[in-house]
Amino acid sequence: MALLAAAAFNSGLAAALADDARNEQPGSRPRVGEQVARFEFQDAWFLPRSLDDFNAKAFPTPRRAFVLVFTNTTCPLVQRYWPRLKELEAKYRDQGVQFIAVNVGGEDSILDVAAQGVEYGIPFPLVKDVDGQCVAACGVDRTPEVVVIDGERKLRYRGRIDNQIRLGGTSAGAVRHELQEAIEDLLANRPIAVTETPVDGCRITPRVQREIDAALTYHEHIAPLMTQHCTTCHQAGTAAPFSLQTYDDVAANAEMIAEVVSQQRMPPWYAARRHGEFANCSEMPAEDREAVIAWVRGGAVRGEATGASLKEVGAGEPASTQQNDSSSNSDPWAHRKWSIEEPDLVLEAFAEFDVPAEGYVDYRYAVLPKMFVQDMWYAAVEVLPSNTRVVHHCNLGVIPIGGDGRDAKLVTGYVPGGGPMVLSDGVAGRVPTGSMLGLQVHLTTTGKPEKCRIRVGFRFPRDKIKKELRYVELVKHGFTIPPHDPFHQLSASQTVDGDVTALGMFAHMHVRGKDMTFRAHPPGGEPDVMLMIPNYSFDWQLPYYLRRGAKKYPAGTRFEAVAHFDNSAFNPYNPDPAAEVREGQQTFQEMMYGYLFYTNDDEDLDLAVDAKTGLALANE
Repeated sequence: MALLAAAAFNSGLAAALADDARNEQPGSRPRVGEQVARFEFQDAWFLPRSLDDFNAKAFPTPRRAFVLVFTNTTCPLVQRYWPRLKELEAKYRDQGVQFIAVNVGGEDSILDVAAQGVEYGIPFPLVKDVDGQCVAACGVDRTPEVVVIDGERKLRYRGRIDNQIRLGGTSAGAVRHELQEAIEDLLANRPIAVTETPVDGCRITPRVQREIDAALTYHEHIAPLMTQHCTTCHQAGTAAPFSLQTYDDVAANAEMIAEVVSQQRMPPWYAARRHGEFANCSEMPAEDREAVIAWVRGGAVRGEATGASLKEVGAGEPASTQQNDSSSNSDPWAHRKWSIEEPDLVLEAFAEFDVPAEGYVDYRYAVLPKMFVQDMWYAAVEVLPSNTRVVHHCNLGVIPIGGDGRDAKLVTGYVPGGGPMVLSDGVAGRVPTGSMLGLQVHLTTTGKPEKCRIRVGFRFPRDKIKKELRYVELVKHGFTIPPHDPFHQLSASQTVDGDVTALGMFAHMHVRGKDMTFRAHPPGGEPDVMLMIPNYSFDWQLPYYLRRGAKKYPAGTRFEAVAHFDNSAFNPYNPDPAAEVREGQQTFQEMMYGYLFYTNDDEDLDLAVDAKTGLALANE
């Protein structure tokens, strides 16, 4: 035991001496009391930000100090210190102290960072040090190391949070609360008693720059990846800003592609990896991301195109290069095609929407020209705008004849990248007797006047219907979000009577929406996180389809949606952090809707449908 203790002591002493030697090297890292060089980090919206973003007049209290906590998703000390950090942040938030968690994990994505924030209920910003700027500027080398920077950007404290939790264990209580003491001294305008302390924790490893594979070429390696991950959206006639169907398309946008792929911003996907497996997951595998980035870094080599590769990936010129601009063509549908098979029923809204060149456009509404006097069954439904450039999203709902839309029931929606609703395995949706269909359309400006029309296509079932598609609406009404609240929580739940199979989920909030988590609470069982959307995007309101049969729940299961809203000035899309936010249709107001789609396990309709009308046939 003595030998082991001596070895441990000598090992620790050697590490401490190495740290001291590094600290003494001129210019190796900034000293306490020195000005900190300006640095940038990336927020949960994939935007570049800096400490300057906290100086806005919109903050209720001037930022007197910044506490940067360097983290990753794997260090056990980071995980164990989250409760203490939350406690300190709540204590000093109203005194002008801004806490920021800076993730330095080389393999942690923005999605991973945001998911950790939801898992531990972190109310302050979690950001990503994507290129080591923050580490270099603050001179840290471990997690969870902290630095305190004053309002004049001078480094005032660097070291541990306290000495309670160590790599080897935990003491009954912290002997020294160095971070708290440093904050108290700074707020009291007195010299900080202890300005630097040793740090237990996980060493920060700089991100490894992998060698460039010069053998990668567009036609052999990259074109198939573009087809698999990108060209469904990036082609003529879609909402994507440019096509990626040819070498020239891809090479012209190579640096932008490398950036968004490395950030895992594209293809868009917002479900945390730890929870659920989804049939429509668009996340690009790591090896594909690395290939695209390496190809760009290696000079975007074209390579030789073979007949087989051209046929396989469609690497020739697209059939049409006409831009998706309804105002430049007499037929607004000339370049729009259905993603589903040719619909059996197409309904077009009477209204043609005029979109101004600039400014905010209120939601527009339209009713489709058909009254349903009998139940109509469908196996697929798609919302098709004539001009995708101006449609942010569009919801299709069932409205009782004579209703005003407030009692509408969701059918499906359109969002760039979302795709149509396609049902299979004997499951079908139903438009009930005595109803109509209505559209709620969110339009955006493009810098010039535009027009848009919207069609809806239905494909009727060809096989017998066994089960009806159903959903529970997890919605919160009558709420108020306080001014400047960075982490306001709302929740809603419903209980199902019978055994059910979950099919998928959809979340809807406005621009203060931060995250939403769907949970199932089976009677007498452990809660099951079905879906976590840790960095909700108003621009990408994607559906999340579960693998068929993967999620079954017994009668009495309570389904719950829990959401957080960021009404702080750090939210770059917040219209007014000083506003008390209430429920409403417009984006400067808020909504909290979670939809869980399911089927009843004991249902067997055995229903045949007329493939021309969608109406049920009489049982023989």
